[in-house]
Amino acid sequence: MSGIGDRLREERERMRLSQASFGEIGGVKANAQGNYESGLRFPGADYFALLADAGLDVLYVITGNRTPIKGEGLSMEEMQIIASYRTLPEADQAVALRTITALAELVARQPQRP
Repeated sequence: MSGIGDRLREERERMRLSQASFGEIGGVKANAQGNYESGLRFPGADYFALLADAGLDVLYVITGNRTPIKGEGLSMEEMQIIASYRTLPEADQAVALRTITALAELVARQPQRP
């Protein structure tokens, strides 16, 4: 994915929204959303502001660089895990989540060591 339209579509899919739903949040019709994603038109600042409130990574859509993770209280390793997770396709994110959840549950069941 190389352009703003491609990254906009990627973010919409990440947020699991249809073009109509995504456009509605941004204050536009589904056909306008389609034009944005195909690169025929470019959205304005108001559109991005509304979608940012809904979780759109605006910096990524515009520049191709993900917004840095707010690291308050996170170690460097934790921030690296989150950043890596965000780069995975949705199916791989689901696998990663199941894996780390299973590991955490396994550790929680083990007796505490002094």
